[in-house]
Amino acid sequence: MNSRERVLKAFKRIDGEPDRIPLQFDLCRNLADYFGKLLNVPVNYTDNPYEDVTYRISANELRIAMGSDVVITGAAVSDDYLIEKDANGTWLNEYKMRMRQGDIYVEVVDYPLAHAESKEDVDAYQFPDPDAPGRFRDAEALVGKYKNDFLIFGDIEVTVFSLAHQLVGMEKLLMDMMMETEYVIPLFEACADYQTKIGLRLIEKGVDAIWFGDDFGTQVSLIIPPETFREQLKPIYKRMVDRFKEAKPDIIPILHCDGAVADLLKDIRDIGFEVFNPVQPGVPGHLPQDMKDNFGDMFSFWGAIDQQDLLPRGSDEELEQDIIEKIIILGKGGGYMIAPAHIIQNDVSPERVQLFIDLCKKHGKKLM
Repeated sequence: MNSRERVLKAFKRIDGEPDRIPLQFDLCRNLADYFGKLLNVPVNYTDNPYEDVTYRISANELRIAMGSDVVITGAAVSDDYLIEKDANGTWLNEYKMRMRQGDIYVEVVDYPLAHAESKEDVDAYQFPDPDAPGRFRDAEALVGKYKNDFLIFGDIEVTVFSLAHQLVGMEKLLMDMMMETEYVIPLFEACADYQTKIGLRLIEKGVDAIWFGDDFGTQVSLIIPPETFREQLKPIYKRMVDRFKEAKPDIIPILHCDGAVADLLKDIRDIGFEVFNPVQPGVPGHLPQDMKDNFGDMFSFWGAIDQQDLLPRGSDEELEQDIIEKIIILGKGGGYMIAPAHIIQNDVSPERVQLFIDLCKKHGKKLM
């Protein structure tokens, strides 16, 4: 059974159970460079218009050499785009957000729509050109190289809600959502329109799944009331999924959504999402048995391994027991791909990364 069949079975797209629980992981640049040198595998980076997504869609050759069962691709920055850092080390990305490198992730320090109030303000803003030269060169190459053996995910993370708050600022957006300020729905629609174009181009290149990414939860609760999500955002996501299914009826819609979002999962399934990621551990409503019992008939799950504390600081025995628990519960009867809940960062040693991979393969097969 190759990786493509393994993941399709795990996601219940073809009959039968996989020969083992499929595996996926993302690596920060330091870890990718380390393993690339160690294994003598070239590490190819695809710079995404939103910087942190770069590490989702890069180093595919390395990751599959290390054991990942999927290939993840997405839009690249235009051939015409060049980072120009100012004296403070900040730069404008293609969205015209002013960025700086934080301790782990990039941060927006100036928002291009910080003063938006009206639909006209949104209409005046220019998104990056979806058809700029070089935008899908890497995606086309990866599909051509790996399509027969691996499931290919097209990543449009930072999709609607997250893209909107990166354009105007989180505090402003949340206040204006509650006040139903004129620009809010037009902004969500504009973000959706842009990312729909990106997703359709990826479908044209041959991806098997479209991976959305917007965070609606904190460590303890939802960011916005469920009613607000249903009124302002749910119809927009539904139109996007429907459009992708029109273009490719067997496309697999996937949602990455951090935080405690169990209260939204029925709505998320109504939208048409079939795979839920990252199943963030340690937040209310996300116990593995609760996820499987309450939502296992709605979704396949992808993720669930804690990269915040367990991977960098837990004992080897604790890591192994957590992997076993997730495989036994979430993988029962299929419907699970094991992965860390986010990109593995520098606080995880290379030895722990390798141990994680080895344990997932060992127990993913033994416990099936």
